[in-house]
This record gives sequence, structure tokens and C-alpha cells, in this order.
Amino acid sequence: MTMVNGVDSGPRGAPFWRRCADNVVAAVTVLLRPARIRPSVRWLLPTPHLLIAALALLAFFLVVMVFFDARLSVAAGHMPRWLSDFFDHITDYGKAGWFLWPLGLLFLALAALPRLTNRVSQLVLAALMVRVGFLFLAIALPGLFVTILKRIIGRARPFVTGSTDPYAFSPFIWRADYASLPSGHSTTAFAVLVAFGTLFPKARPVLLIYAFLILVSRVVLTAHYPTDVAAGALVGICGALLVRRYFALHRLGFSLGPDGVPHQYPGPSLRRLKSVARDLLAP
Repeated sequence: MTMVNGVDSGPRGAPFWRRCADNVVAAVTVLLRPARIRPSVRWLLPTPHLLIAALALLAFFLVVMVFFDARLSVAAGHMPRWLSDFFDHITDYGKAGWFLWPLGLLFLALAALPRLTNRVSQLVLAALMVRVGFLFLAIALPGLFVTILKRIIGRARPFVTGSTDPYAFSPFIWRADYASLPSGHSTTAFAVLVAFGTLFPKARPVLLIYAFLILVSRVVLTAHYPTDVAAGALVGICGALLVRRYFALHRLGFSLGPDGVPHQYPGPSLRRLKSVARDLLAP
């Protein structure tokens, strides 16, 4: 079997499930191999600027928690019915499943494709799988982290205790009504903004509107406090950026420039995609 950038282009006559399994295993192996670029530890060390930013962010969260969390939650409970209905219809689009299921199925479909004899077509297919894999992990990993973290923190959602009490915490309780901080919907929305916005820069304005609508919807529906959604947005952004950096260190779809910033490799052109389609349809 021929390995192309982690994509196993096994025999064309092999069962689709065997091709799919082999390619998924090959892709995971490539993802877990040692980084091809030696990472610098400087970006992990706490610099004075980073410490100042962290302290400012902590102060921001404390101010919002003390002065705004309860008040905005009470105000949200008095919103017009039509506004609540509007946000109630769109808030579910902040669930990760809307993105992870299509991306996961698309990845498996690409992995199950028959062997391509053209070297260029093999590289195009590998590039597509890398990009789909990046989108999947950039959304899934921050979401998984928040799913665990919010249940460890155990912050009560608004009105769970009978009133808006932003200081009601029951750590390690592992109950949905005590899983307010951070917001999972906001994490997903802002991870989507960063991940898709990285690959499709022209879509950033639409993605930004989507992310903020999801963020606002969680407060309007009194499912979260403002600090919950702000923390979720922060985790979604940082998580997606860390996944992008990991891919860059492995030279999978991205590379690190001299400035240490990840840069995206050019994606497959429409002409290349048509060439892959022709190869797949060839007898």
C-alpha cells in the first residue's frame, strides 16, 4: 500500500470499510508522530506582557461577575416574547454536533475512496483530509475540554437556586443544571469562527455574526451568565488556535513562519479537484 501524507491509497478493489479503516489509522499515526518542526518553548513561558494580560482578563471577569451577571440575567428574563422565541430557534445551532457529524462523515467518506493512480490526485486528496481533520479537531477538542471543565467547576445556571446567584458553585457535582461555566455553545461557536475563518477568510464576517448570535442567545434564554459565555468564547478561540499550531508543527496544512506564526498552505484549486473527480470515475 502507498502512503501519501498519511493517507493510505490502498488497492482500488479493497472493500470500502477496509480502505476507510486503514486510512483513518494512517491519519491518526501521522497526527501523533513527533513534530517535524522543533517547537520553541519561548511562547509557553510567561512573559511580563502575558502576565499583565492574564491579570487584566481575570479582573474583567471578576468585575462582570460582581456587577453584571445577576443584573443582565434578570433583565433577560423580562425580554419581549418575540425576541426570546427568535433566540430560542437559533441557539441549538451552537451545538457541536451540527459541525462534527458532517465533518466526521466527510472524513470517513474521503478515507473510503478507491486508490488514486495519479500522484497529484493523491496529494490533493491528502490535503482535503488534512483540512477536514483540522476543522473536526479544532471544534471537538475545545468542546471536550469544556464538557469536562464545566462539570468540575459546578457553577449553577441562572435561577437554578431560585434566584440569580452568580456565586453558587458545587464543584464536581456533575449535573447539567450546575454546568454553567464555561458555556459549551459559546465554545463551539467561537471555535467554528477561528477554524473555518482560518481556512475561509472571506467567510469571517458571517462567522463572527453567527458566533455572537449564539453567545447572546445563551444569556437571553437565561441558560448562562455573561461570564459563562465570555469564558466559553475564550476557550473556543484559544483551543482552535492551539490545534492550528499543533498542525503547523507537524506541517499538516500549515507551517510556522520565521515569526513563529502559523501560515496556511495553499488549498487545492478547483482544477485539481476536478482532476481528482476524473481519476475516481476512471475505470
